[in-house]
Amino acid sequence: MRLITGKEIVMAKVFAFLAEGLEEVECLAVVDVLRRAGVETRLVSITGNRMVTGSHNITIQADALFEEVNPDEADLLFLPGGVPGTPNLKAHEGLAVALVKANKQGRRVAAICAAPSVLGELGLLKGRTATCYPGYEDRLHGVSYTLQGVITDGNITTGRGLGYALDLGLELVRLLQGTQQSAKIKKSIQYDQC
Repeated sequence: MRLITGKEIVMAKVFAFLAEGLEEVECLAVVDVLRRAGVETRLVSITGNRMVTGSHNITIQADALFEEVNPDEADLLFLPGGVPGTPNLKAHEGLAVALVKANKQGRRVAAICAAPSVLGELGLLKGRTATCYPGYEDRLHGVSYTLQGVITDGNITTGRGLGYALDLGLELVRLLQGTQQSAKIKKSIQYDQC
């Protein structure tokens, strides 16, 4: 596990936040890719319960509750999409504070599908290029919207939807561990992008 900053290498930690009604595959595909790369990645429930049920009635067991972690310790905060998962993420005040603080500190933030709208409504995407699930563009206040599947602009990475979950995971590995590690994981999962 390493976070590359110039020539300095430090440990990287990711928190993936779970809310009732999340898109299960968007979350787990990204988390799986990160863990395969050796990145310490924790599933953190914002519900007060470790068992979180997604939008397709799949229940996921979180590693920790929001109240049990310190979001300041994470190098990257990740929001999976889904409905009503995204509105549930947006409604959590502690998560909003953590996202704003991480952005101010230049730590990485990532969101996919409808979840970039949470970042947009917090004002974190102003002046950036970002993507999201079609129909949520109006919530990405002040952005240059792109149909690109995954885009990183500064410290924020956004993904368009479930079909780009592996791409998002690989992009996050690239950002945290470098191009070689991302390519290694891509090869190991037999992912030949068209």
